[in-house]
Amino acid sequence: MNFRQVETFRAVMMTGSASRAADVLQITQPAVSRSVGELERALGFALFNRIKGRLVPTAEGQLFYRDVSNSFSGLDTLRSAAARIRDFGSGAIKIASLSALGSTLVPRAIKTFRATHPEIAITLQVLSSSAVRNLVAGGQFDIGLAADEVDLSGVDHQAFASVRAVCAIPAGHRLALQETITPQELHEEPFIALAPEDSARRRMNLVFEAAGSRPKVVIETPSSSTICALALEGVGVGLANPLAADGFVERGLVLRPFEPEVPFKSLLLLRPDMQKSLIVRAMVQALLDARFGPRPA
Repeated sequence: MNFRQVETFRAVMMTGSASRAADVLQITQPAVSRSVGELERALGFALFNRIKGRLVPTAEGQLFYRDVSNSFSGLDTLRSAAARIRDFGSGAIKIASLSALGSTLVPRAIKTFRATHPEIAITLQVLSSSAVRNLVAGGQFDIGLAADEVDLSGVDHQAFASVRAVCAIPAGHRLALQETITPQELHEEPFIALAPEDSARRRMNLVFEAAGSRPKVVIETPSSSTICALALEGVGVGLANPLAADGFVERGLVLRPFEPEVPFKSLLLLRPDMQKSLIVRAMVQALLDARFGPRPA
């Protein structure tokens, strides 16, 4: 017994005759009759009674057709799954993001993406930039968003966003009255700093050194959103990525431009071995579009 024989039997049962089954399968009527006969010999029982040139299913043939139909239902499911994979990819997508974008921009992008792809399962993990890079390079995740200090070997990458740092200030602080914050105004000021390995932190240090300003670092954290949370509590002031500040202004945090410009640069990372499926391309586009979404005042 082989698949072609079973498929031919199914076609005869569905169409009611060998001639119509031949048309459906695009083979000759003798080939249909031959295939059915071979299947009957392999099974050891008759599937049809031959009555005046017609094929009339036997009771055994009806029972066998029931099981064949169930099997082909599973096959049709597999065909549909294959079509989805061909057109959309695996049906699931995994994103890893640095924290500055993972709690604000990425959720906006996912909302947009799901409006047109509600059937796609999404995994989102918010991690350090180095961990994001490792997951993408290792093939465990499809898309990564990381700061520009990461090792770029083993990943496809492109610039994602470059935004100017803003100064996060507690409500009622004297600097909240300023329109713009300069390095000199942060001299000896209790300061919430990014982690030393952060490339934006290094750029800030160069700006402070050039201005002869020495903020008093009271705490270090790898996350701009944590800087905003600590500033909101009055721990100090800090320079943060504005993309991480969504929702904090509404809670009372004051954000002011910082001069000279200190950029926060992020990268979009993709697995180099991966053909970009439609769902990956759609998610990437949603992420790119989300860069122009709501911003804190």
